[in-house]
Amino acid sequence: LLDPNARGRVILVGAGPGDPGLLTVRAVEALKSADIVVHDGLIDLRVLDIAPPGAQRISVAKQRARHTLPQEAINALIVAHVKTGAIVVRLKGGDPFIFGRGGEEVEAVRAAGLPVEVIPGVSAALGCAAEAMLPLTHRDHSSAVTFVAGKCKGLSDQDWSGLAGQGRTLVIYMGVATASDIADKLMADGVAPDMPVAVLERGTLAGSRAIRTLLADLGPMVTREAVKSPAIIVVGEVGELSDAEDKLARWARIAEDAAA
Repeated sequence: LLDPNARGRVILVGAGPGDPGLLTVRAVEALKSADIVVHDGLIDLRVLDIAPPGAQRISVAKQRARHTLPQEAINALIVAHVKTGAIVVRLKGGDPFIFGRGGEEVEAVRAAGLPVEVIPGVSAALGCAAEAMLPLTHRDHSSAVTFVAGKCKGLSDQDWSGLAGQGRTLVIYMGVATASDIADKLMADGVAPDMPVAVLERGTLAGSRAIRTLLADLGPMVTREAVKSPAIIVVGEVGELSDAEDKLARWARIAEDAAA
């Protein structure tokens, strides 16, 4: 760990999946020490309020295909502030090293010859799954779990063969916009169309929702239910163990009632 009295340093902090109560003690301590907080767009205001009132807060919010700042500019921003002697907390949703570009930012800070520390956070997959009572591994259903990104470098460039199927769990970040393509890709790789799939929307935040269906219905369900980001997709038998509402069963009941 870095000298807590040192000036001119970067602390990458994982803010967890959303609920401020899921911050680590170390994350709270880092926020209280911040001169500048460079934060993602989905950070709860209650988390930002932990920083001193006089700390500067800079949003570098990113949305699909639209960034406030490109990553290179974010790196340069962090480095420039640290060189003034400031304690810069780079506050990132979830965990900095799980699809958070934390590795790129550490490289940039070290390349500038500056000190950097990383404080892990509860990743979205873990926080959202826990809230939905969805075990990502289970002795009877899944002995392996894999995290992938639904939009990273395009689906066609990613090889997911063998990552989903019987006895395995696949967690997909940033996959809402490409849900139909994801289902097609997995089925083309041999995953059964009736494999359970859960979608965990706004996990640990107000208005959170957990819904499930079968793989072949993933795209249509996302459309029917108007699912919005942030959300993660969990493909695997463990989905049936969760508290997620079975939307396909609901539509089947509606159809039966209409036919009666």
